[in-house]
Amino acid sequence: MIDKIKSYNDVKTSVTNCHLCKLCNSRNNAVPGRGSLDAKILFVGEAPGKNEDKWGLPFIGFAGKLLEDALKKSGMERDNVYITNVVKCRPPNNRVPDKNEIDTCLHYLKKEIQIISPTIVCILGATALQSILNLKNMRLYHGKTITHNNIKYFVTYHPAATIYNNDLKELFFKEINLVVDMTKEKL
Repeated sequence: MIDKIKSYNDVKTSVTNCHLCKLCNSRNNAVPGRGSLDAKILFVGEAPGKNEDKWGLPFIGFAGKLLEDALKKSGMERDNVYITNVVKCRPPNNRVPDKNEIDTCLHYLKKEIQIISPTIVCILGATALQSILNLKNMRLYHGKTITHNNIKYFVTYHPAATIYNNDLKELFFKEINLVVDMTKEKL
């Protein structure tokens, strides 16, 4: 199946019609990534939330608004980046996706990264960090760039983690600015 995915539309169709794990039984909508197919930055979060599940679009809730605000403050528009999640369906009660759900969806994420071919992949939060790079402890890795399999990753907190912590919010905005600056240096 993965070999048949050659384009963004193939990814979108495959994700939308996916029944490979139990999350398909409780979802309203699967949520493929969305954004510029020429994006220099690809953002990866954990999984869709309630709003994303309702509309089938990534990062449209409060966390998405924070990411959009951070991008604007850094001089980047949301339409110029690509935003996706490790897991493409909302886990019940917004729980953290389990290993099987993550492993099932990772091939979609890898195809998205391959098709978009961004300058940098920005990992948003601990679940994405663990899923993509098999690393734990956000405190050790946030604000750092890690190259793995010839792909450059930048690690920062998930915007949802900043909702109740102003210090973390300031740090998140600063780190999004760092990511945006890294792509400007490549122009």
